[in-house]
Amino acid sequence: MNVFWLSHHPEHELNRCFRMGGLPVCARCVGTYPLLFAVIALQVAIKAPLSLPHEVFWVPALTVPALVDWAWGRFHPASGSNAWRLVTGCGLGLCLGRALYVHFQTPFPQVLIAVLSLVTLVATPVILATYRRSLRR
Repeated sequence: MNVFWLSHHPEHELNRCFRMGGLPVCARCVGTYPLLFAVIALQVAIKAPLSLPHEVFWVPALTVPALVDWAWGRFHPASGSNAWRLVTGCGLGLCLGRALYVHFQTPFPQVLIAVLSLVTLVATPVILATYRRSLRR
């Protein structure tokens, strides 16, 4: 069992991790969290507006590559690469950084609801299907 919070993959999924200081670290998280914090900090520093044109569409769209890759990986565990997971994690970091910046100032803005809805619409059926599939084995 891994105790490091960015090493949330079970033993059989450690191929989805980079090794940093001997610890496995989730490849997608390596892209997500640094960018998320950097985007929030940048927006605070420049006093970014709380609404940008069409952000309710383009911000959630940044999650699509990660969602597709994650969903595909649930059904095809040996597929994908850590380089691609890192890239899709950067998209997540940009998306979450923007959505959370707005959320911290005006709770549950449309952009955050759009992101959460998209993730839920993709994740729920994938989780249920892979769980059901695991029961048949």
